[in-house]
Amino acid sequence: MALFSLYCLDNETDGAALRAATRADHLAWAKAAGDTLRFAGPLLAEDGTSMIGSSFLIQVADLAAAKAFHAADPYVKAGVFGEVRINETKWSAGAGAPE
Repeated sequence: MALFSLYCLDNETDGAALRAATRADHLAWAKAAGDTLRFAGPLLAEDGTSMIGSSFLIQVADLAAAKAFHAADPYVKAGVFGEVRINETKWSAGAGAPE
């Protein structure tokens, strides 16, 4: 299994409105992801309160599985994100890092 980082910025046109309308479904989907989802949370604007995107750390077999995980997100289906980066990553340090 590999770790993938997903960095997803909301689209600037109606991302905030779509995020608000879809948030409950997105959170239910994320909670149902089980061990696949290692970390998830909103990206915040400089004001520290406005949500401008989402960040995920997932553990899946390969890039195709990471893309499939992402595609199943209700935020993706609703068109919340304008820019998305999905990259394999290595957990080298910090609490919870593999030895």
